[in-house]
Amino acid sequence: MGNSFQVQDRFADGAQYIGGRLRSGTSGQSHEVVDPATGDTVYTYELAGTADVDAAVAAAREAFPGWSGATPAERSEAMHRFAAVLAEQADDFAYAESLQCGKPLKLSTEFDVPGTVDNTSFFAGAARHLEGKSAAEYDGDHTSYVRREAIGVIGSIAPWNYPLQMAAWKVLPAIAAGNTIVLKPAEITPLTSLMFAQAATEAGIPDGVINIVTGAGKDAGEHLVGHPDVVMTSFTGSTAVGRRVAEIATSTVKRLHLELGGKAPFVVFDDADLEAAVNGAVAGSLINTGQDCTAATRAYVQRPLYDAFVQGVAALMETVRLGDPFDAKTDLGPLISHAQRDRVAGFVERARAYATVVTGGEAPGGALAEGAYYRPTLVAGAAQDSEIVQAEIFGPVLVVLPFDTDDEGIALANDTPYGLAASAWTRDLYRANRATREIKAGCVWINDHIPIISEMPHGGYKASGFGKDMSSYSFEEYTQVKHVMYDNTAVARKDWHRTIFGDR
Repeated sequence: MGNSFQVQDRFADGAQYIGGRLRSGTSGQSHEVVDPATGDTVYTYELAGTADVDAAVAAAREAFPGWSGATPAERSEAMHRFAAVLAEQADDFAYAESLQCGKPLKLSTEFDVPGTVDNTSFFAGAARHLEGKSAAEYDGDHTSYVRREAIGVIGSIAPWNYPLQMAAWKVLPAIAAGNTIVLKPAEITPLTSLMFAQAATEAGIPDGVINIVTGAGKDAGEHLVGHPDVVMTSFTGSTAVGRRVAEIATSTVKRLHLELGGKAPFVVFDDADLEAAVNGAVAGSLINTGQDCTAATRAYVQRPLYDAFVQGVAALMETVRLGDPFDAKTDLGPLISHAQRDRVAGFVERARAYATVVTGGEAPGGALAEGAYYRPTLVAGAAQDSEIVQAEIFGPVLVVLPFDTDDEGIALANDTPYGLAASAWTRDLYRANRATREIKAGCVWINDHIPIISEMPHGGYKASGFGKDMSSYSFEEYTQVKHVMYDNTAVARKDWHRTIFGDR
């Protein structure tokens, strides 16, 4: 598969996809896509400049009347074909995703790609179900109903940790609702976003409905968010950058959807299945090498289970196999870059002054030394207000703290600025219900951590942002709700007119 998929040849015409074709950027700055497992450059291209953003927005604006005017059935049919094309090209998508991100191929093959195909199939069906309130005579004299209408050109920015899935989460609800879109992927991971747009064209989705501009955030990204012809911005990324996106978007009165950082708690009550919690904690903290906003990062374990949990997690982490992402036996790939690896290592090194690194806490040597690898790491003994407990690390690091009472466990879970995801582990129905009510997060799992499904919404509380990806709830972001009211009386002079002129 890798031998037949040559990235430089596939994208020889450039890393901008505008109006249904690849083209080169015009910023005058080149950029390299680097395989984080080896440090090798796999693709060099010209970054997008503001002129490329303008061209992409113009293409999306030109395509909007035709696409928004298509029937829901027509949009649905095109998106079903889109899902079929993605499924046919699944191997190439998985290879490219692992190449640019360092993901183990088994993760790309079993999680990223099938999840994206499923999202596409879901929104193909959802395109025919843009619901509003039924028509009714609410005041007796008029018939009212609600229309949902496309809003225009969407300008979205996706992150580097799940380039394919995040492209899909931005694009699919937008176009299912009849909008057109310009997506800016992270410049370090553009390959599968470009392939996604190409697959849409192959499926017969009209030119200009999906456009990709690959450029730097300060240039292409800010220009896209502030563009006068862009009516909405959807951004996934760090809370710090999200604040900047919000500043620009609100200054031009755009609709805004933000999915930002996370620091997910993993709350283990003393009646939990210990083996399940240990396995869940290792899987939930290490997925995508911990580069996941919903990854388990703070384990709070009720004191009777605390010591056994620490021992079990440390022992299981030590069995996780680091290696070549394309080796079927590899469990954990590298971080996205050496800079990110060093950032993660910095958190752990600083924590040694006030906490214990139970296992991990180092980069491997030997054959993996050239890659951005970091060993699975468990930290214990940190205080709740310490940096390693409060800050988003975005790496394969889990911090574990004990608690005594249920009240304390839930209070600690809520004690960060974030609120994207959380899990609670218990056999007690009342404890589980309390956790789902009182933990302030957009998703709360019970006795599991990480699974997502197309039919359910994804989005956060507090500093983790607002608005929803996936599910029919995402149409709240991508449609205008219009009230239409018809007079049923055929009376020229209405009774209410007396409040303006004349008597009853």
